[in-house]
Amino acid sequence: MPDNLSIQEKLRLSKETGFDYLEISIDETDEKLARLDYTKQELLKIKHAMEAESFHIKTMCLSAHRRYPLGSHEKSKRDKSIEIMGKALEFSGELGIRIIQLAGYDVYYEKSDEKSKEFFLENLRKVTDMAASYGIVLGFETMETEFMNTISKSMFYVKYINSPYLGIYPDIGNLKNACVLYNIDITKEINAGRGHIFAAHLKETAPGIFRNMDFGTGHTEYTTCIEKLLEQGVRMFTGEFWHQGEKNYREIIKNANEFLWNKVNEAMQRAKLTIHN
Repeated sequence: MPDNLSIQEKLRLSKETGFDYLEISIDETDEKLARLDYTKQELLKIKHAMEAESFHIKTMCLSAHRRYPLGSHEKSKRDKSIEIMGKALEFSGELGIRIIQLAGYDVYYEKSDEKSKEFFLENLRKVTDMAASYGIVLGFETMETEFMNTISKSMFYVKYINSPYLGIYPDIGNLKNACVLYNIDITKEINAGRGHIFAAHLKETAPGIFRNMDFGTGHTEYTTCIEKLLEQGVRMFTGEFWHQGEKNYREIIKNANEFLWNKVNEAMQRAKLTIHN
């Protein structure tokens, strides 16, 4: 959605185009990071907007750790990563956000090595304990880098930390790219996370392309992936796509919703399930 829309306008637009909830983005840009410094009054305004529209922000995509990674070789950046997590949890606690999607990077702009992985594990335990104190779960996103581009790789860290507050929130588009790269079956990858997957991103990708694609133009296996996720008990699916300056953004959003719901309904029929709202 265009950045110039207010939160209330974004909530209303999401509802009117057929979605069930909104996911808020806290990415590495200064603009999105500033959301974590909203005052109590600004947060109250968002609460009132959610009440007015009878529509809620239920999840957060926290990709700011790309710029300030948990595994950075620089202590100042690691400290900042913990600070960001604390603010994200406080923000989420205030607004009733239940799931924070955590970017699966030890580092992004630095070279990954044994030290960065060691720092990552150390700080991952810290942020998981922080999340537990808020009763909010953290779910790894499967990313576009070697470090954590599959569910199997995510599960190593989930099992290592061994907390009910750390699981997986995979991106099935990114996952498809990894499965093509490694020549592995995507259904086996999804099954590798059984019992630990909280929700899933539905996004279009193609080999080597991870963003800004229209739904249906790539190779993401929506129906197959959703069916396997439904069989595991997953019931939250988030459409991930971007506004690229189009004036007909409302039509694009509505079409995206129809595309994704068609895939969900196909998967439900295959799995012989009925979702109860």
